[in-house]
Order: sequence, then structure tokens, then C-alpha cells
Amino acid sequence: MTRDEARALDAADPLRHFRGKFALPEGVVYLDGNSLGPLPRETAPKLGDMVDRQWGERLIRSWNEGWIEAPQRIGGKIARLIGAQRDEVIVTDSTSVNLFKLIVAALRLDSSRTTIVTEAGNFPTDLHVAEGAVGCVPGATLKLVSRDQIAEAIDETTALLLLTHVHYKSAERFDMAAWTARAHARGALVLWDLSHSAGAVPIDLNGAAADLAVGCGYKYLNGGPGAPAYLYVAARLQKRLANPVSGWMGHAAPFAFADAYAPAPGMARWLAGTPPMLAMAALESGVDLMLEANPVAIATKSAVLFDLMRSIGDTLGLDCISPGDPMMRGSHISFRHPHAYALCQALIAEGVIGDFRDPDILRFGLTPLYLGYEDVVIAGEKLAAILAGQRHLAPTFSKRYAVT
Repeated sequence: MTRDEARALDAADPLRHFRGKFALPEGVVYLDGNSLGPLPRETAPKLGDMVDRQWGERLIRSWNEGWIEAPQRIGGKIARLIGAQRDEVIVTDSTSVNLFKLIVAALRLDSSRTTIVTEAGNFPTDLHVAEGAVGCVPGATLKLVSRDQIAEAIDETTALLLLTHVHYKSAERFDMAAWTARAHARGALVLWDLSHSAGAVPIDLNGAAADLAVGCGYKYLNGGPGAPAYLYVAARLQKRLANPVSGWMGHAAPFAFADAYAPAPGMARWLAGTPPMLAMAALESGVDLMLEANPVAIATKSAVLFDLMRSIGDTLGLDCISPGDPMMRGSHISFRHPHAYALCQALIAEGVIGDFRDPDILRFGLTPLYLGYEDVVIAGEKLAAILAGQRHLAPTFSKRYAVT
């Protein structure tokens, strides 16, 4: 594709106007929004209001003027992006903490089911948290298996199948409905990590009869670095599951200040500490922006951007490890190359920001809200020029990554 052809596609893009809603630096092609979304222009003014008026003027009165309801309010908005009911999602803590809560809760639900099944090579925090969580429940074990062995690993001892919807390296996507049904047929629950899919690909938790889910707020939701995360519990399970992190905000009557803990009804029981309101404001700004976009247009453009980047990679002789079928992948594309780290750093020096995954993966986020077709063509041109002179690329990489 030529630059002129790409510009024509950009001019006809129904999502094109969203680009101006982000504070993207001039001369930079940003292909890492799958790791950290860029800054929405509305976020800074909203944070300014939070600091100057709500905190600065209203002081503690702001807790009664919208702060205390923020976890449920923002959770209800995220619910619209992931196919859930507004009373099934709440914003709280980090993805890691929420994983711990739900894993332990699932293990405690039925003492005859003691095993967590998950994919070897899953996102590390999922595995690390799962390892720690099983240590908190006597008799519980963690079973790591390859993707092609997951189905046979689910049996009558399985309490929970823990899956990441879109794989962080390859972008391979699980069929949520099919895998949920497979686990349910064996009597197990499923916990989905939506961190690399929410806001990028269609998700229908209720349509898939999903049980549990978590996700972060700082990737495709553009909530800022370290933005609060969210968790989902299907309505049918909310009375049966208990939060093992029994903090005061999850109490049925937090301001009664009772010594004994009594869990709040519904999703409020999954709260623990005081909501971080500055971070909440930034996340809400990003979520509001995402809700303005047509999800069908996002998915359609993501597929075209992928095909364009894939054709560039094919032309340059790169080994694409991401699925070709758009229904089987997320919204990033990954190539394997022996000098992937050096390529990533060379691209960054040229104003094209992608990222690297150990040991040899060059990964590009294809975020439709602000990424243009011409951006991808420019990235391809710079990649081609770097590869043409690849004798200068270092054959090894430093562990001190510039991009994570």
C-alpha cells in the first residue's frame, strides 16, 4: 500500500475523528497502546477538576458527591464494553489483586474441587498469583499445561479454569463461549483475564455464560499507567462467593465501624480499601471515550490494520506468529526475529514505538481509535530500512528493557 492509498483509507475511516481526542506526540507512530494506552485530551482537565475543585475546595465532602459510588459507576460503564450487566462489574485494586480474590474464592466454593488449571506460558502475573493463591487454600494445587492439553486437564477435581482471553505474546484468542461450556460440562468455573482484549475485540461475557473475569484499565481503556482494574462476577454466583481480602469498603455497613466483618451484598463485597480517586478519574475519562466508539467499527478496522501489517511483514520476510483469522486473535500482531530486541530499539529511535517480548518477539499494538493506515505504512517503511541495514543490529539484547 502506498502512502496516498493509506491516506485515502484514513480520510474515509469512521473512527478517524478519535485521533484528535488523544494527546499523541508529533512525529511518533505509537504501536504500543496494547501495553499502555495514550493520554486522552479530556483526562488532564478532569484530573484538574478532581484536584482543584473536588479535593481542593470540596475536601472530604466529595465522598458524598460522587466519589464513594465511583467503583460501581465506572464498573457499570466497563460492563457495557464486555457484555455484562452493570451490577456485575466493579472497579477496584489491580488485576493481580483481583485475580487473587477470585481464585481463592473459587477454591473455597467446593472443598472437593482443589485444582486450578491454566496454560503454561500464560501472562506471568496470572501464573504467579495463582501459585500464591493455591498456597492459601489447604490441599489446592496448580496444574500448568500446554494449550493443546487444556481440555483433557479439566476433570472432576478442577475448581477453576484460568485463561487469558487474548495471549499477550501471540495475540491468539480463546473462543470464550466454547471454553466456558467445556469447563461447565466438567463442573468447573472459568476465570477470564480480559486485559489484552477489553476495548479491542468484541466480548460478550453474559452471552458466553461466563463466570468470572478480571481486566486492567491502562491498555485499550486508556486509563493511565497503573490505572485501577476491574472484576466481573456473574449475578448467579455473587451470593455464593466471598472476597478473601475482607477490607472495610467491602463491608455491608462500612461506616458502622463494627469489629466483625459482614460482606456487602452484590459486587460491593469485592472492594477492599479506599478507592484511589485521582486514578479513578483518569480511568473514567478513558472509559467514557471508549464508549463513544462503535465496537463494530473498531473490530473491522483492527482486522484491516492487521492484514496491512501482516502483508508488510511477509514482504520483509518476518515470521508472523499471530493467527490470520480475526476471530482467533486480539488487536496486536507479533513477529519472530532473532534480533527482535535490536529491531525494537532501532524503530523507537526512528519514532516508531512498538515493543519486545523475550526472547525473540517484536510486537505491535494495532489500536483502531487513533492509529491510521498511513501510520502503519510509515512504520513499515522504517522497518524495511532498518532491516536493509541489519548487519548493524546487535545479535543479543540487554535485560534492561527500554520498553516493557
